[in-house]
Order: sequence, then C-alpha cells, then structure tokens
Amino acid sequence: MKTPITLRARAETESARLPALLARAEHLAGAVLLGAHGRRRAGLGDDFWQYRPAQLGDSRRLIDHRRSAMGDQEFVREREWQIAQSVMLWVDQGASMRFTSDRLLPEKADRARLLGLALAILLIRGGERVGLTGTALPPRRGNAQVLRLAEMFSEDDEADYSPPEHRAMIPHARAVFISDFLGDLAEVELALTKAADRGVRGVLYHLLDPSEEVFPFTGRTIFESVGGTLSHETLKANDLKDRYLDRLAARKAELQRLCTLTGWQYGLHHTDHSAQSALLWLYGALDTRGGVAA
Repeated sequence: MKTPITLRARAETESARLPALLARAEHLAGAVLLGAHGRRRAGLGDDFWQYRPAQLGDSRRLIDHRRSAMGDQEFVREREWQIAQSVMLWVDQGASMRFTSDRLLPEKADRARLLGLALAILLIRGGERVGLTGTALPPRRGNAQVLRLAEMFSEDDEADYSPPEHRAMIPHARAVFISDFLGDLAEVELALTKAADRGVRGVLYHLLDPSEEVFPFTGRTIFESVGGTLSHETLKANDLKDRYLDRLAARKAELQRLCTLTGWQYGLHHTDHSAQSALLWLYGALDTRGGVAA
C-alpha cells in the first residue's frame, strides 16, 4: 500500500522530469526546421498560399488574371487548407518500455515520450489538434495542450505491458501508436480494427533497444521483466537465440500484416539511432490529407 509520503515523493520525481522533457522535445522539434507551416497544403481557406500553373480540368474562375497577365501562361491562385485535423497519440508507458541495455542509451520509454511530444509540438504548430487516444485528453490546439501531453507522458504504468488504448476514436482522425509491442498482439489487432472501423488511419511505430534485435546473451542468464512479474533462468542462453530471433521476426511480420489490413503504416526505430531522423520519418509518414505516406 502506498503511503502519502511515497505518493508525494513520486509526484515530485515526476514533476521534476516535466521541464526536461518539454525542453528536449522543443529542441528536437525546432531542429527539424519545418516551422509553423510544415503541413501547409492547398484547399479551402482564406489565406493565399501559392500560385501554380493552370492544369487541364481547373475551373476558369480559379484563374488569377492579374498574375497570368504577366506572361504567356495562366496561373491558379491557391489558398491554404484551414480545416484542422485531429491526431491522437498513444505512447506505451508500460514497464517493458523502461528497459535499456546500456547506460549510454535512452530507455525506450524516454525515446517514445520524446518523439511523441516533439511530434505533437510540430503538429500543433501546423494548426492540427492533438490529443491522446481514449477519454483522458481529447485533441486540442495550443501550448497548454503541449503541457498537458507532457504531464500525461510522464506517468508510468506499473503493468509489464500496456495495451493500446482504443476507446473514443474520433471518426476519420489520424493516430500514432509508439511502443515496443512486446505484449499481447491481440490487443494491438483489436485497437487497429476498431480504429479502421471508424475510418482512423495512422502510424504504428515499433521502438526497440538494439540488444532486443541481436540477443547478445550467452551462458547462465536470468531474464526478468522490468516490472518484476516474470523471470526465467537458463544455463545456455545462446541456445535460445535462434528461437528468440524467429519469434521477433514473426512479431514484426504480424504487425506489418495488421497495418496492411487496416490501412496503417509500420515503422521501426532503435534507440541507438537518431531521434531527429525518427521524428522526421514520423512527421512525413503521418499524412493527414487522407492517408499515410507510402
């Protein structure tokens, strides 16, 4: 049973992490150099975006005669799309995400939170509404929403594996799931199926520690879950390597199959790789115009 003293100590620890997470996410988002108009696109709206050469099928009323009079080619005046898209995030906060194989590498949870918050900052700057899956934090815009997201991301789940949240999916919204996906795949299938039923498309981002890809264990080894609920001892860990790698490959293949069936996109990231390149990939993959990038 947790006493008020232990609860307060944990609350103070969590709140101390908040400014650092916000600062790193802001820095990472700024390094991407996409700016506030990174997701500008043509569509319905009042603000001028760009001129483009007229194409076959363009209505005559779209022709900008003043710009066209400057040369021999007709131009269309395009306006910026101003209908905000709702984007829902699920960042796995289960105990398995608090694993790192090397003190010089970030925990999977740290990288997932950083990417989730930095992505939210970029999307909100671009005029989108961002929130969490479920009912705890509906999509909104503004800096206050970024702070709320940072607070929610700083909470840990005591369970070894957290299932994706699939409640309150907003029809035709976009979503991003970031996790190691080492838990029950039936929960992932349920979440993606429910999302697809409501016209929700998005990105499933598979995040792993590099050691989880190579299984560098030999001899006597005790394997324990981060949450402490599972334990297995073996005298010949190297005998498990091939079976482990086969199961990991099968899991990746199943995740990709589920994404293909539901119209989502699968991505894979390792914590020893650049967070900036991961954010660039995520931001490019999450196409809120009506699908996901190929």
